[in-house]
Amino acid sequence: MSKARVPWKAVLGGSVGNLVEWYDWFVYSSFAVYFAASFFPEGDTTAKLLNTAAIFAVGFFMRPLGGWLLGRYADRKGRKAALTLTVTLMSASALLIAVAPTYDSVGYVGALVLVVARLLQGLSVGGEYAASATYLTEATPKGRRGMASSFQYVSMTAGQLVGLGLQIILQNTMSKEALDSYGWRIPFLVGAVAAAVVFWLRRNLLETEAYDEEEREAAPARRGTIAQLLVHKKEALLVIALTMGGTVAYYTYTTYLTKYLSNTAGLPKETATLVSFCALFVFMCLQPLAGSLSDRIGRRPLLITFGIGSMVGTVPLMTALGQVSGFGGGLALSLIGLIIITGYTSINAVVKAELFPTHVRALGVALPYAIANALFGGTAEYVALWFKNAGVESGFYWYVSGCAAVSLVVYLFMRETRDAALSRSEVAAESVPARV
Repeated sequence: MSKARVPWKAVLGGSVGNLVEWYDWFVYSSFAVYFAASFFPEGDTTAKLLNTAAIFAVGFFMRPLGGWLLGRYADRKGRKAALTLTVTLMSASALLIAVAPTYDSVGYVGALVLVVARLLQGLSVGGEYAASATYLTEATPKGRRGMASSFQYVSMTAGQLVGLGLQIILQNTMSKEALDSYGWRIPFLVGAVAAAVVFWLRRNLLETEAYDEEEREAAPARRGTIAQLLVHKKEALLVIALTMGGTVAYYTYTTYLTKYLSNTAGLPKETATLVSFCALFVFMCLQPLAGSLSDRIGRRPLLITFGIGSMVGTVPLMTALGQVSGFGGGLALSLIGLIIITGYTSINAVVKAELFPTHVRALGVALPYAIANALFGGTAEYVALWFKNAGVESGFYWYVSGCAAVSLVVYLFMRETRDAALSRSEVAAESVPARV
């Protein structure tokens, strides 16, 4: 294994945008209960929440479009340029929500501002994943890529924890009336400022060597096009298939976990929230360890371990989680689930980036991933609640297992990507015979 050093400045700049992205994603859904009444007329509370949820969904469906546009942009203009653009979009979206006028002052104009903000946020999230995954992979020397790229999920999880922590602080320091009136704007102002800081960090990043080489050698018309992606359609389909099981499991054990512990197991919301917070913190710390392990033994062993664990373990694990009666049992079982999916989350970004050549790498990661995420990850909670409302909640456990089984087949037959050469200089170095 290579002893090259990890470029920590590049890792920080490449991954920290995910923190802000997922922070913004979290605070919109978690604070909707406070700001829903500000943008819709007096009436049924559920209807107001459904309206804000519909606007939230608009952002989710924009992610494939963002993956296409910003993936193309990253392949044509550079990884640094794409990272800077995504953080600009996220800052603008958070600021728009923070200053959006209420229904009482301008009618439905405020709701329209929310829609525009979510459109921008969806575009940003769709491009951020691929831009950061590509940058982290290309900016790090072979033998350290698994560990460096694992910080994508470190930062994503940190964003959720920061948002959850701020929510807990505001709930304990402000009255519900104050939160309903103006307090809900605070987390979005924090998000806008944080995005501005990330913008400054990314402006000072260096472009990756792999992209610089490609820019000098390849014509712009060849980079980041759908036509070039179709040349690598096998890899694109592979990204969708390998993402399918991982994204369903990830959303099940992260965003849906708190609701599941509260609605099915019957834990108090405060206890369920604390379980999620503690489990996510441990999960965040595991990512670099698993990423480093993949640099030693390869990516496929971790993916296969996740596939088997999720396929076999989901039904008994979710059944047990639905019957827990306290914090300790909930935390222990949640950690088992999160440890299993670490085999996917810690390395999924680097695996996807290692599948494609430089001229179409960002688009190759962005578009197939966004499609899979919208189809499977984004719908996981709705599928879970549909089964629950139908009176067959266990059907969702089997659905998660089935998705994992499909991905497991892919993991078993896909090629190992750990030693892939990602730049022309790496290809040239591999072709030089070693001296005796």
